Parts: sequence; structure tokens; C-alpha cells
Amino acid sequence: MPSLKDLRNRITSVRSTQKITKAMQMVAAAKLRRAQEAAEAARPYAERMSAVLSNLAAGLTGQGDAPLLLRGTGQDNVHLLIVVTAERGLCGGFNANIAKLAREHAFRLINEGKQVKILCVGRKGRDALRRQLGSNIVETIEFRNVRRIGFSEAQVVSRKVFDLFNAGEFDVATLFYSNFKNVISQVPTAVQLIPAQIDASAADAGKKVDLGGAIYDYEPEEAEILDDLLPRNISVQIFRALLENAAGEQGARMSAMDAATRNAGEMINKLTLRYNRTRQAMITKELIEIISGAEAV
Repeated sequence: MPSLKDLRNRITSVRSTQKITKAMQMVAAAKLRRAQEAAEAARPYAERMSAVLSNLAAGLTGQGDAPLLLRGTGQDNVHLLIVVTAERGLCGGFNANIAKLAREHAFRLINEGKQVKILCVGRKGRDALRRQLGSNIVETIEFRNVRRIGFSEAQVVSRKVFDLFNAGEFDVATLFYSNFKNVISQVPTAVQLIPAQIDASAADAGKKVDLGGAIYDYEPEEAEILDDLLPRNISVQIFRALLENAAGEQGARMSAMDAATRNAGEMINKLTLRYNRTRQAMITKELIEIISGAEAV
């Protein structure tokens, strides 16, 4: 049975932890708004670019003169998984869910006889995957000292992907990140970057836009435009993934720290009740001993 001093020390320790989790919750709430605004602002541009690329690429898919990023290498043997996670923990299952989706995808490819390479963007993704897939990790890109994610960080990742692709290191590249829905919902998502996937729904939506009777002709040709837009689109998609992750991380941390704060409060109440009962029992025991001694005299 713990002594009163042990109970007091534990109550003090839990209260200190509660203050920390409460402070982290407030910091995450303050960062969430800015990160959410940045993620939501990036969505229309990324979606519109996807629609434009789908319209341009619809007539070139499968042709020999199509850009390499569109048609790919023609093989499906080596897969590069770009796993984007956070640099820090204490955000519930946010990082674990992304790593789980990437791990399942990797094992499925391995079982099919494919070769898998992993590019980790964020320290937590590497930590989660290296136990089972450590030999498959080719590099880890960290932004631990970056206070606010910008397009330059996305270009660092995209340049690494292009270097690997130009060197013939992989055939298919897939991006893994968490799509931010709201504070309590972040959906792990996988998007194929290379070869570029043609979104039929986006292309159809673009065709349904009222052009007012105008007829558009591309100058230069579609293939030349795609040569410039496809690399830019990969950087944009990676940038969007980084922004979505930044918002999702803060939302998940806010929820996790709120739950931790409430749990600490419940533990303090239980420990306080136990402390009072133990103290009352000790006082009652001392009174009984005093009364018994007085009666013996």
C-alpha cells in the first residue's frame, strides 16, 4: 500500500504532466488554423492542374511520343514509395496510420515479386518502417528545423525523385500522406506520381466547362506542354501532401493532447480520493490506538 508521501508525489507529477499536455494542446490549436488555411488554399490549384493535365494527356496516353513521366518506363518491376510523415510524435496514430498504409502496400508488392524502395520524408516514417523494411529505405529527407513548410521543401523531394527516375532506379512512384478532413479525421492516402495517372473524372469535368463557343488550339503541341507541366505537377502534388500532413499533424496532436489532459484530470481525481481515504484510515487508526491506550491505563 503506497504511503501518503508517495500519493502526494504522484499527484504532483500527474499535475505537471497535465500542464504540459494542456500547453501542447493550445500550441497545436494555434498552429492548426494557419496550417489548415494553407492546405485548403493549395487544393484548388492542385485539382485544377490535375484537370488540365488530364485533358492534355487524354490524347497522348499509350503513344510512343508521350512524355516519359506520362508513359513511364514501360515496366512494373521496381516501385518507389514516397512516405511523408511528421518529424515529431505525440500526435496519436497520425504517423502510424500513414506508415501502416505504406507497409501494407510494400508487402503486397513484395509478395508479387516486385522490388520496393522507400524514400522517407519525415523522421517518424523512417522510425516506423525501418524495423521491417529497413533494407528497403534508400534515403530519409528531414525538415526538422523548418518552421513553416514552403514550396522549396517540396522541390527538394521532387528533385530527389527525378534524380532517381532519370538514373533508372524505379519504374513506378507512389506518394503516401494523410489527407486532412477535420481535427479528428485524417485519411491516409496513396497517389501514384510516376507514371502520371489520368483522372478521367477531372478530364470529363474540364470538357463540361462552358467555353462560350471558343475553340482552343495548343501552341506548342500538347507533348511539349506536358514536358514542362508534368515535373511541375509532381512538385505541386508533393507540396500539397506536405501541407495536408502539416494540418493533419496539428489536428491529431490537438486531439491527442486534449484526451491526455482529460485522462490526467481523471487520474488526479482518483489519486486524490485514494489519498483522502488513506489519510482518513490512518487518522482513524491513530485515534483507536490513543483510545485503547487511555482505556488500558
